[in-house]
Amino acid sequence: MKQGLFTAILIVVTYLVSLGFYIWMGTTPPDSMFHAVYQGGPVVSVLMALILMVIAYIVERIIALNKAAGKGSIPEFVKSLKQDVDQGLIDDAIAKCDDHQSSLAAVLRAVFDRYKSLQLHNVTDRGKKISELEKAVEEATIMEMPLLEKNLVAISTIASISTMVGLLGTTMGMIRAFTAMANSGAPDAVQLSLGISEALFNTALGILGGIMGIVTYNVFTNKVDRFTYMIDEAAFYIIQTLGSTKSQD
Repeated sequence: MKQGLFTAILIVVTYLVSLGFYIWMGTTPPDSMFHAVYQGGPVVSVLMALILMVIAYIVERIIALNKAAGKGSIPEFVKSLKQDVDQGLIDDAIAKCDDHQSSLAAVLRAVFDRYKSLQLHNVTDRGKKISELEKAVEEATIMEMPLLEKNLVAISTIASISTMVGLLGTTMGMIRAFTAMANSGAPDAVQLSLGISEALFNTALGILGGIMGIVTYNVFTNKVDRFTYMIDEAAFYIIQTLGSTKSQD
């Protein structure tokens, strides 16, 4: 599914769910917490949709990054590849990369494919081999990074939007409160309290959405950075070995 289509469907689904929940909250007893949140006004439904979107992106990123980590221990995987490279068993190393199914394995497989191509063309100069292998790492990493960083911009955007929408709801609530105070005669205490309640609930939900988005973005960005470092370290380790190894296949 294309990213734009996924985002559009997610926006529609989360808003319909949050709108349905918002309408249901309006039917709850007046003294219940749900009804109190309902008093926050229609902006509450938008804020709940944004929070649901963050949760959906969290689930998607957890699944995607777990898949990118592949099967089994990465240090053991790299150690196993190193042993195959030391013995010149490049095809065995490629088979292990295919089996591991991680982003690191995809990058290292590109390195092994490039190495076999260099061997086929009888390239023996170590400097040229290492240069070509490093280029293969760069090209493969460029292909993998969009998969690792997918939806991070959306999460960051939601964090900002949530705060702004919460501020909008707060402003609308305060307008309602001051309108009640501006009425001729004694201020309408009910309308005044409703306006303040609307402002506070929108503020709370906006801050909650912003916190969730910021924390999520930082956590996943840190994971992606660790993936990148791990790929660079493992690729350097393998390339240096390949630079002075002859295939026995």
